Amino acid sequence: MIRRINLRNPEEIEKIRAAGQIISEVFALAKSSIRPGLSTYELDKLCEKHIRSRGASCPCINYGQPPYPAATCISLNETVVHGVPSKSRILAEGDIVTVDVVVGLNGYMADAARTFPVGTVSPEAEAIIDAAEASFFRGLLAAIPGNRVGDISFAVQSYSESHGYSVIREMTGHGIGVDMHEAPDVPNYGRPHRGPRLEAGMVICIEPMIAAGEQYIMIDEDEWSCVMEDGELSAHYENTVAITEHGPEILTMTSDEVEAFFAKWQSK
Repeated sequence: MIRRINLRNPEEIEKIRAAGQIISEVFALAKSSIRPGLSTYELDKLCEKHIRSRGASCPCINYGQPPYPAATCISLNETVVHGVPSKSRILAEGDIVTVDVVVGLNGYMADAARTFPVGTVSPEAEAIIDAAEASFFRGLLAAIPGNRVGDISFAVQSYSESHGYSVIREMTGHGIGVDMHEAPDVPNYGRPHRGPRLEAGMVICIEPMIAAGEQYIMIDEDEWSCVMEDGELSAHYENTVAITEHGPEILTMTSDEVEAFFAKWQSK
């Protein structure tokens, strides 16, 4: 069955942006709080407390089957996505940790993820964090009206693989709005000029998930955590993006963050 792609009007996009700005605040809080000795459970609770203090909701709680048990997904090292926070999972010096956040506000949702270093990390860990962010930037540049979803997918895959990383194929980006996962799917691999055509008003999550080793994943015994089969490092970078007549707009960053982001990657 073909799912209908929703086109959002400017008022709806502003509601998604308002949810996205709370996610930006959560990332600032997470970055300042992440340290060796902190459990992923404690990190999740810090994020949840901030989200609720802003009058927003945590749509991840009880999502799916089995019901997801936490407000955020927190994934360490070889866990690429959907890591379940735990009191027994303690951050250690040299780890990398991904915080994936969905916020609901006034009937609309935004979704984003960042991979952070814990203390001092290896050059290899720094490199994969940067590569996930850079591959998002390449995908973002393809997110213009008239292009197709496959152009985003191809840009992410081409950059990642040209730098020695594999892309996860089972997990994809997606549309978002009143539901967490809407049409279209936005894979991190594919052929250019294929898939749904991008139109102004579409709101999508572009989210490269990459690995230092092979692309194959397995689902952990918690029935949620997606772990690299070979145990190699993985990283995840995501933003909610509105397709506009003037190009893509990142809704999960502040204007200053967007300006710094473009300055960083356009110079490389």
